This record gives sequence, C-alpha cells and structure tokens, in this order.
Amino acid sequence: MADPSSYRPKPGQIPDSPGVYKFRDEHGRVIYVGKAKSLRQRLSSYFQDLAGLHPRTRTMVTTAASVEWTVVSTEVEALQLEYSWIKEFDPRFNVKYRDDKSYPSLAVTLNEEFPRVQVMRGPKKKGVRYFGPYGHAWAIRETVDLMLRVFPVRTCSAGVFKRSAQIGRPCLLGYIGKCSAPCVGRVTPEEHRELAEEFCDFMAGRTGAYIRRLEAGMREAAEEMEYEKAARLRDDIEALKRAMEKNAVVLADATDADLIAVAEDELEAAVQIFHVRGGRVRGQRGWVTDKVEAVDTAGLVEHALQQLYGEEQGDAVPKEVLVPALPDPVEPLAQWLAERRGSGVSLRIPQRGDKKDLMATVQRNAQQALVLHKTKRASDLTTRSRALEEIAEAIGLDSAPLRIECFDISHLQGDDVVASMVVFEDGLARKSEYRRFQIKTFEGQDDVRSMHEVIGRRFRRYLQEKQKTGEWADGPDATAAVDAAALTDSAALTDANGSAGPGSATSATAPSGPVDPAAELAGHAGHAGHAGHAGHADPSRPLESDSLDSGPLDDDGRPKRFAYPPQLVVVDGGQPQVAAAKRALDELGIDDVAVCGLAKRLEEVWLPDEDDPVVLPRTSEGLYLLQRVRDEAHRFAITYQRSKRAKAIKAGPLDAVAGLGDTRKQALIKHFGSVKRLRAATVEQICEVPGIGRKTAETVAAALAKAAPAAPAVNTATGEIIEDEEAAAPAASSPERGHEG
Repeated sequence: MADPSSYRPKPGQIPDSPGVYKFRDEHGRVIYVGKAKSLRQRLSSYFQDLAGLHPRTRTMVTTAASVEWTVVSTEVEALQLEYSWIKEFDPRFNVKYRDDKSYPSLAVTLNEEFPRVQVMRGPKKKGVRYFGPYGHAWAIRETVDLMLRVFPVRTCSAGVFKRSAQIGRPCLLGYIGKCSAPCVGRVTPEEHRELAEEFCDFMAGRTGAYIRRLEAGMREAAEEMEYEKAARLRDDIEALKRAMEKNAVVLADATDADLIAVAEDELEAAVQIFHVRGGRVRGQRGWVTDKVEAVDTAGLVEHALQQLYGEEQGDAVPKEVLVPALPDPVEPLAQWLAERRGSGVSLRIPQRGDKKDLMATVQRNAQQALVLHKTKRASDLTTRSRALEEIAEAIGLDSAPLRIECFDISHLQGDDVVASMVVFEDGLARKSEYRRFQIKTFEGQDDVRSMHEVIGRRFRRYLQEKQKTGEWADGPDATAAVDAAALTDSAALTDANGSAGPGSATSATAPSGPVDPAAELAGHAGHAGHAGHAGHADPSRPLESDSLDSGPLDDDGRPKRFAYPPQLVVVDGGQPQVAAAKRALDELGIDDVAVCGLAKRLEEVWLPDEDDPVVLPRTSEGLYLLQRVRDEAHRFAITYQRSKRAKAIKAGPLDAVAGLGDTRKQALIKHFGSVKRLRAATVEQICEVPGIGRKTAETVAAALAKAAPAAPAVNTATGEIIEDEEAAAPAASSPERGHEG
C-alpha cells in the first residue's frame, strides 16, 4: 500500500486552471482519470488525511504511485479529454457501465444502390440509418414483416440478391408481394430508393400522411368497384396500424428526447434509457455498474451521457435529454452535447406533465433492473469468494488468488503444437488478456518441454515490462537469472531456425556477462523477422487471438500484454508439467508466483516438490473454479490448434511460390483449370496468363516440379479413383490423424 504523501506534488506545482488528471499505479498503469475546473483544488482534496476520505477514494490513492495532469483552456475540452482517456486507458477505479446485452437496431442501408432493411448490432456504420435500439430482435422482425406489405423494400442478403439476379427469378418474398424484386428489374433503383426513404419516414414517426393516402386510395378503389384492390389497401392500413400500436404515443408534439434514470445503492448503480422519437418509445437499453469511485447521482448521469453519446453525431443526439440530476456545472456538458449534435440540446430535469410521468416509468425500470441484477449476482459473488478462499487454503497461499493464469498444450499427434494462456480475475474470465503461442523451439510431442517453454516466454515478457517501467531490480542475482534465461531462449531459437547449433560460430560467440533483457528480446524479434521467410516465428512472442486486445507495449498506461503477474499459475497436467512450470520460474528468479496443476484423471491438484496431490472434495467450489479455468484453457488451445490445421489444409503447391499473391494464383487456376494441368504446362504457356511474366512463370514451373503430386481423389461412394482433375488444395484430402492433445 503506497503512502499518498510519497507522490504528492509540491506546493505551487499544480496550476489553478481547468484540466484532466490521471493516477497511475506502481506498474505505470492508469487507474483513475478525472477532470476539474481547478486542478489545484481538486488534486489537493486527494491528499488530505486518509481517515477523512471516502473508502473508495482512499483505496484509489493508496493504490496509486504517481499523479499527472494536462491543462486545457475550457471545461468542455476537459470533458472531451476525460472521455478520450477513459476510453483509451480503461482505468479500474472509474465508473464503467457494463451493457447487459448487445441491443439490436433496425437498420436501412441507404449507402447501397438497392437499400436493405435488416437487424444490426454493434458499432454504427456511415450511410446507414438506424432505428432503435430494441429490446429483442424478434420485435424488429415483427414490425418489419407488417410494414413490408406497404413498403416492399429489399431484406435479402447480398448473396441471395446476386443469385436471384443471375437466375432471373426473385426469392419467395418477391412472389408474395413483400419485396419489390429490384434484383430482377421489377422496379428501378430510383423507385426502390423512394420506397426505402418512405419506410424510413414512417419509422421516424411521420405516419399520418401514409395512413391518409392509403385510406383515400381504398375509397377510390371501392367507388370504382375494384374491390380486391380496396381489400388489399384495407389490409395494408391495418398492418400499419398494428405496427404503430407497438409503439404507443407517450409524448405529444412528436417530441424527440432521451430519458435517463438511475437507481443506485452503496455498491452498484443501474441506468435505464428510453429513446423517444416522434413522440413514441423507439428503443430502450440499460447498464449496470460497480461504484468503484465516490460518485453521486449527477456524476453517474455525466458518465452515462459520455458513454451514450461519445461516439454519436448529428441526429443520433436528440434535441432534448431528460435526466434525474444535473452535474454542476451543467453548461460544459450541455455545450459538449450541442457540439456533437451540431445544434442546441436541452439538458434538464422534467418537472411536470407527461415527461415527468414517463421519467417515473423509466425510474421504475431502472429500479427493477438493479433488483434483478443483484438477485442474479448475489450467489455468484458469494460463490466466487468462497472458491478463491478454498483454493488459497488448499495450496497454502496467504491471500486469495485474484488473478489466475492457466496454460494448456494442444497438438495433433505431435504436429502443430500450440499452447494457450487464459486469465481469470476475481473468479471471472478476462478474455482480453487471453494469449496463444506456437511451439517452435523443437518438433514432436513433448508436453513437459512445451510447458517449460511457454511459461518461460510468458514471464520473460513480464520481466521485460518490469524493466521498462523502472521496477527491474538491478543486482547480480536478477541479472544472472535473466542472462541465463535469455541465452537459453536465444540458443533454442537459433537451433529451431536451423542457423546454428552447439559448437557453431554463433553459439561460440554468445555474449557473456550481464545481459539487458529488453535488448535480448528485441534481438529475438529481429531474428524472427529475418527467419520469417522460412516459415519460423519468434518463440519469445505469442501469437494473439484475432479478437483480442493487442495494445501497445510502451509506458503510457495502455493495456500491456504481460505486464501484470498472476498470484497463481495453473497448468493442465500432473506432477511433470507442474515441475516444468516451477523450473521455468526458478530460472527467471521469480519466487512470488504460486504454481499448481490439475490432472484430468482424478481431478487432483498437484503442487511443486510434493509427492502426493491435494484432493479437494467433489462439492468444493474451489475445485469447480479450477475445472472451469482448466477447461477454458483447453477450449482456447483446441480452437487455435484447429484454426492452424484448417489453414494448413487450405495450402497448396502454389503457396510455396514467393511473390505470387492470391489474385495471380486464382488467375493461373482459372486459366488452366487445375494444378495438374498447370504442372504439365510449359513456361511459354504459363506466360500467356495475364499478369504472369517470364520470370514468374519460370518460378512457378520450378516450384511445381519440386512439389510432389497430390494423391488422386477418390469417390467415397464408389471407391473410384478420379484422375481427370486435381484439386488446387491437395492437402484437403488428407484425413485427420489422432486427436488433439
């Protein structure tokens, strides 16, 4: 626990002007971001007697190790910078609203030639008009199904649209009158766009004109005795009225407003938002947050507004925002909203009438959401706390392991050996911290050696980050530990790449004496980059999942890959794997991280240097948590191993040709029809393909001549060998062998 007086700025250093400040912990990670009209007054309040601070504020200032600030000219700039920093650094002590689900919206893709109506989730795209969000996707589909009778706009995907255009026949919706079938030319692009714009106008609340127009058409058809047409128009009117009934009028005068209500207690707060457009409730969403900082209702409202409108522009910010409490001062926040909208925004508390009644409804929804959330989470909090305490007691830890990392090895009969690292914090998976590794220092099946390599690589990166943040302990023991580990890793990398070995010039000239871990690892990265043409990767760097955060590795407080050590390392395996992990930590001089293993057969917990395992009761919550962690690591490793195998299956002989991209590969296959015919072609014939020069043709011919022909394809139904054609990806016919490890 840090003493705030140790990093308190000297008197006179803090300016008396608007600005944004951030507290950092001992690792250099930003843990809190705030803004102030007067930096001097606000920051001074954090360094008073600890007994007079709010408990959460006291926890924050004792966790922090430094404070810094940025001066701005206005409070609006401070608000903007605060929002940007909270989004960038994700500070642990700032209020962060957790969206309880991903809300769908009704979207009209006006940026396409033939606009499409569909359900969309996620970030908004330019040129797409959105309505909502809605509580359920089925509510959108019901509304769209009713409205397609009157506004037969395209709803099909690009693939279905293209296919219908090719065969000259529309899909089923085109035959039953719920699509104008622009794919086959029943309407022009201009006519279809007009339909889409009318659909948008109706969804925006301009409904009266369309209803009156249909009613007039129905009466006219009846007078001319076109009763079938009149009946169809009558049904269209009823369909539109049913769609309108789903969104009853709640505010007069076609009001556009967002109503925000907050329900809170000492620990948590729930926020509910109703989106009213054209006087009707068009969408609803809600958030729940832990009150990790000392914040009142006005502060919660301010955070909610930042999250709600931080990425919005134009009409997405309504003319009126109704809230239960106003921040003090309110002018900077109102000005910030006006800048995002491009015109004035009224930010106020409703006092009377329909708006106050609707706010009461939103408040009841927020209260119910908080009660429901607490009901769901109460048992989870108790269970997770009990599980962590049981684990700590079973393996002899002084405190509960709040951060647990689990490692698993996966392979297919010794091929494509990979490893995974999953992270659980406070008993919950933190997927943004997951990592995956390729095993490249040796070939074949050796789970123990693989585990030793992966643990060593992960914690070498941790030591590197410690040095970069100034925490590296200079001394002969620490230097020798990293020196030996770095040299071992370098030798393994060299041998794996086949460029050196024992007794070679490279190994003979290995550096001696103290080694800079950062420089050593940087050298590895450079070596891997050079060897990349041969298909080797740097074993000191994990390959990250496509969906994971790959934040920078500098010292500015952004998320880092391996900067924070776990309290407990769990390995999937028994005594040999645990011993390998412990040996890797010992080689690096790390003695403050506990290690255990969970064996699959009897679910025993193995500890280093222990001949007998720890057996937890089958009903133990601690055992259940360890199983969840282990199973998640296994799932993550298997997924990566299968993805690598799928990529290898898709590879063909043309992939070995340097400088030949996908476009020219496709051109060659299209020209010759198969790899078999391409292999039989001469250099002159290959040169006939557009984009292929003589040098490239010679390279292709040489590469195909070296590549062994693929096994002939077999018709699995008849057993007949198919010799006429050869697949472009011959490895696709190779059967799987064995199982994942």
